[in-house]
Amino acid sequence: MERFIPYEKLSKKKQRELNTARRGTWTINPVTRKPANPKAYNRKTARNWKDDSNSVPFVFAPLKTGRRVFNSPAL
Repeated sequence: MERFIPYEKLSKKKQRELNTARRGTWTINPVTRKPANPKAYNRKTARNWKDDSNSVPFVFAPLKTGRRVFNSPAL
Protein backbone atom coordinates (compact mmCIF):
# COMPACT_ATOMS: atom_id res chain seq x y z
CA MET A 1 0.00 0.00 0.00
CA GLU A 2 1.34 3.42 -0.99
CA ARG A 3 1.88 6.09 1.58
CA PHE A 4 -0.37 9.14 1.42
CA ILE A 5 1.47 12.29 0.34
CA PRO A 6 -0.40 15.63 0.45
CA TYR A 7 -0.98 17.27 -2.93
CA GLU A 8 1.09 20.34 -1.98
CA LYS A 9 4.11 18.16 -1.21
CA LEU A 10 4.01 16.23 -4.48
CA SER A 11 6.52 17.11 -7.18
CA LYS A 12 5.36 19.32 -10.03
CA LYS A 13 5.53 16.36 -12.41
CA LYS A 14 3.33 14.21 -10.15
CA GLN A 15 0.88 17.10 -9.64
CA ARG A 16 0.60 17.51 -13.41
CA GLU A 17 -0.02 13.78 -13.89
CA LEU A 18 -2.68 13.81 -11.18
CA ASN A 19 -4.37 16.87 -12.71
CA THR A 20 -4.51 15.35 -16.20
CA ALA A 21 -5.91 12.11 -14.79
CA ARG A 22 -8.69 14.01 -13.01
CA ARG A 23 -9.32 16.30 -15.96
CA GLY A 24 -9.82 13.39 -18.36
CA THR A 25 -13.24 12.59 -16.89
CA TRP A 26 -14.73 16.07 -17.23
CA THR A 27 -17.73 16.22 -19.57
CA ILE A 28 -17.70 20.00 -20.06
CA ASN A 29 -14.92 22.40 -20.93
CA PRO A 30 -14.07 24.31 -17.73
CA VAL A 31 -12.70 27.33 -19.59
CA THR A 32 -14.84 30.41 -19.04
CA ARG A 33 -16.42 31.54 -22.31
CA LYS A 34 -17.66 35.01 -23.18
CA PRO A 35 -19.14 36.52 -26.35
CA ALA A 36 -16.83 38.24 -28.83
CA ASN A 37 -16.49 42.01 -28.59
CA PRO A 38 -18.61 43.47 -31.44
CA LYS A 39 -16.48 46.64 -31.55
CA ALA A 40 -13.23 44.74 -32.00
CA TYR A 41 -11.66 44.33 -35.45
CA ASN A 42 -12.50 40.96 -36.92
CA ARG A 43 -10.12 39.96 -39.71
CA LYS A 44 -12.41 37.24 -41.05
CA THR A 45 -15.41 39.54 -41.64
CA ALA A 46 -13.22 42.36 -42.95
CA ARG A 47 -11.73 40.09 -45.60
CA ASN A 48 -15.09 38.71 -46.74
CA TRP A 49 -16.87 42.01 -47.37
CA LYS A 50 -16.48 41.40 -51.12
CA ASP A 51 -18.38 38.12 -50.90
CA ASP A 52 -21.51 39.84 -49.61
CA SER A 53 -24.16 39.75 -52.35
CA ASN A 54 -25.85 42.92 -51.02
CA SER A 55 -22.81 45.11 -51.63
CA VAL A 56 -22.64 47.05 -54.87
CA PRO A 57 -19.16 47.78 -56.22
CA PHE A 58 -18.29 51.45 -56.49
CA VAL A 59 -17.20 52.40 -60.00
CA PHE A 60 -15.66 55.78 -60.72
CA ALA A 61 -16.22 56.97 -64.26
CA PRO A 62 -15.11 60.52 -65.14
CA LEU A 63 -17.56 62.60 -67.13
CA LYS A 64 -16.58 63.56 -70.66
CA THR A 65 -16.87 67.30 -71.05
CA GLY A 66 -15.23 67.71 -74.46
CA ARG A 67 -12.43 69.99 -73.34
CA ARG A 68 -8.88 68.97 -72.61
CA VAL A 69 -6.94 70.06 -69.55
CA PHE A 70 -3.18 70.20 -69.70
CA ASN A 71 -0.97 70.49 -66.66
CA SER A 72 1.61 73.14 -67.42
CA PRO A 73 4.47 74.01 -65.12
CA ALA A 74 3.98 77.22 -63.14
CA LEU A 75 6.12 80.16 -64.34
